[in-house]
Amino acid sequence: MQTTHELESGTLLADICGINDENLQIIEKTIGCPIYSKGNQLIVDSTDDNKVKQFSILIGELKQRVSSGHGIDKTVVQNLLTTIIEHPNESTHLKNQYIVLPQGFSRVYPRSINQATFMRGLETNDMSIAIGPAGTGKTFLAIAHALSEVLAKKKRKLLLTRPVVEAGESLGFLPGDLTQKLNPYLKPLYDAMDALIPSELVSRMEENRIIEVAPLAYMRGRSLKDCYIILDEAQNTTREQMKMFLTRLGEGSKAIITGDITQIDLPKKQNSGLIQASTILRHIPEIHFTHFTTKDVVRSQLVKKIINAYDDFYKNQTGNQQ
Repeated sequence: MQTTHELESGTLLADICGINDENLQIIEKTIGCPIYSKGNQLIVDSTDDNKVKQFSILIGELKQRVSSGHGIDKTVVQNLLTTIIEHPNESTHLKNQYIVLPQGFSRVYPRSINQATFMRGLETNDMSIAIGPAGTGKTFLAIAHALSEVLAKKKRKLLLTRPVVEAGESLGFLPGDLTQKLNPYLKPLYDAMDALIPSELVSRMEENRIIEVAPLAYMRGRSLKDCYIILDEAQNTTREQMKMFLTRLGEGSKAIITGDITQIDLPKKQNSGLIQASTILRHIPEIHFTHFTTKDVVRSQLVKKIINAYDDFYKNQTGNQQ
């Protein structure tokens, strides 16, 4: 039995199908039934109502993203489809949860249920903590939500901070003043901002001190009022640094803390402030925790496989030692 989906234009069809129909091939392989394109139509050939429903939900998700200026690639398609299949009763969260950035390039949609949960937590809590492996969108979504609040004038400024932990190279030998020395550490945050809003706008906000960059060590003694604060790479904070940061929040401020506890560069990994905070603070209802897994990796399917391979390697090593 065939079910037909009529699309508004050939351009939309091309966006959904991808270059040389690579997106369509991923959908066919994942759902497990033939899918054809004809004119402005996509046709799914299956008598399985569940597969037809999964395809219909995916097309709806992709159409909404294209209409709001969001690009579609095979990683987006694969992540959305995996989420729809694994969480059939929660897939509407992917469509209903999004971030709008005034003067931004497009809306930001979640690509997994955990991303949607994280975005909801950012809206409803004054402090959100996201823990998970590389490539799960922790920093990107944190920057997107913080910028949306600042650009909408809901918050006075955005403060970006990371612990400066030297992993193989000395900060002292980097050229320039303190801000220039910090730039390599903060590059992922700037990459996220550049992907979300024009770089001229970022520069203008920095000049007007609406965006401020500060080393974590320089946060001591400050009381931050009506700000949005992002602490990135929090796994590299010491226990003392984390407590100091957590107590900086002033009236009307919100904080996002992100980190990956599998990539700790501290000399004694067990002394990570993020690990301790996740234990001490987990019962405070005003603090929202999101734990990402390799299933949430959106950077690329290859990155997901690399992380899984490393996880398996370390598990095998631990098993052999026992």
